[in-house]
Amino acid sequence: MEYVFGIPGGAIEPLYDALARSERRGGPRAVIARHEAGAAYMADGYARESGKLGVCIATSGPGATNLITGVACARENRVPMLVITGQPPLHSFGRAALQESSCTGIDTVAMIRHCAGFSSLVSHPDQLGRKLFRALMAALRTPQGPAHLSIPVDLLRAPAGSGFDLDRMGALLAEPSSLVDAAAVERLHDALDQARRPVFLIGEGCGEAIAPLMRLLAQTGAEFITTPDAKGCINPRHPAFRGVIGFGGHASAIALLRKSPDLIVAFGTGFGELSSAGWSDALLCERLIHVDANDEHLSRTPMARLHVRGCIAGVCEQLVARRADAEGAAILPFGESGDALLDDARAFHSDAVPIKPQRLMNALTQHCPPHTRFVADTGNSMIWAVHCLAPRDRRTTASRVPADQRRPRGSWLRVTMDFAPMGWAIGAAVGIASAQPGVPVVCITGDGSYLMSGQEITVAAELGLPVLYVILNDGALGMVKHGQRLAGAEPIGTELPRVDYALMARAMGIAGHVIHSAADMAALDWPTMLSRRGPTLLDVRIDGDEVPPMGLRLRTLGSAQ
Repeated sequence: MEYVFGIPGGAIEPLYDALARSERRGGPRAVIARHEAGAAYMADGYARESGKLGVCIATSGPGATNLITGVACARENRVPMLVITGQPPLHSFGRAALQESSCTGIDTVAMIRHCAGFSSLVSHPDQLGRKLFRALMAALRTPQGPAHLSIPVDLLRAPAGSGFDLDRMGALLAEPSSLVDAAAVERLHDALDQARRPVFLIGEGCGEAIAPLMRLLAQTGAEFITTPDAKGCINPRHPAFRGVIGFGGHASAIALLRKSPDLIVAFGTGFGELSSAGWSDALLCERLIHVDANDEHLSRTPMARLHVRGCIAGVCEQLVARRADAEGAAILPFGESGDALLDDARAFHSDAVPIKPQRLMNALTQHCPPHTRFVADTGNSMIWAVHCLAPRDRRTTASRVPADQRRPRGSWLRVTMDFAPMGWAIGAAVGIASAQPGVPVVCITGDGSYLMSGQEITVAAELGLPVLYVILNDGALGMVKHGQRLAGAEPIGTELPRVDYALMARAMGIAGHVIHSAADMAALDWPTMLSRRGPTLLDVRIDGDEVPPMGLRLRTLGSAQ
């Protein structure tokens, strides 16, 4: 853990004092966000990219409540995070102390308990070691997620109590990575042997299992699809890839399932609304085998013919070891242009003004190097990224990517599912770039999200991080606007002011450019933008009438016409 993300305050001041002394000795660095939610998003992005624990801290009262959205997002996406908040001194509880948030005030411990796997108040120095260990267990063991400790300021000033052995804690937290249900793996092996048209569904939980999973894919000749949040784990030009299923996905993925494969093997997915095409019966059926280490995920597929509980990498390694190397079945290649799966390939190449969002994604595909990390915000930004981005990532298996360009949970595309707050990607990009120094990060966001959280770009500037912020500027809350139009609802509350975001960036000392056309994009100095010490902002004026592939969401809401 190299960074702690947060905002100082009186009730947490002793912790920042300790961080300052630790940093001088080479310890973790304090990164100061502009809003506590941004700090949580940064810790989220850092944890996803590095595979390490993300840490965020805030003061009592509103500092803690401002963290809640980011904590809830981390829980829904199973991101390991330690959340530390302050409290006024114990002796002041119940006396209307400034920003008191104990059980006698605005009870932030109880609030966060609903958004985290563990939330507790430390009321005595001797509790700290035990409760810290419980919090780390909750954050790092399966299912991973955020854990919260609230610590009064007088306890932060006190000497550490007994039972605080960091070495012993580290040993106990080392989770076995190879535990699998051997009998269920044997049954899965037999099912794959008998299958003539197997299909694999790869979920976000497969980040550490991609190498053996791709070997298994080659051995079985299976075709595969991914959930939206797993597209970044694979090479989108792999010849067996048939697209993304779910939010922003491809018709080819559903078409593959409608061909009635005799076996569907799902790895590492929780089958939420956005990752299952609205709980499609083409996927959730008796042909399904579900492989996951998370019992909650497995409980959502009672119709499956087999559940295989265990570490996904371990399951795949055992299956690969049991099978002789074999030629894969004949499969059609993915289009070299990167647009073979798109619903409308013409827009992907269009030079129309204003710019088609698909054309923008094409430019990012063409100009960003293979090791670029993309992070896309909730809304149309996520839909267009999931649907259209197909960078020339060299990855067929994870082992082909240099070790300094890929971490165990690394992914070239990060999106947030289920809870999905707007503005998440703006802070998450800072965390991702912090975890991967020198690797370019591209944040794809909308003007609505940027108006919510755009101030976090100044953190990237302060840290000298090479983040390219790309704003899809259509002067509207685009996803809401198109949802209203497609549902025949009243057009209300979607218009945003026309803002020159590049000018805002330059006022902050950040390079900013307004992009009106494909020619403007071609004229940019992409290598410099993606390697400079500090962020760049592109204010891209997109065609706001271009409808994203969002029919799935409307059907689930029951509002599609």
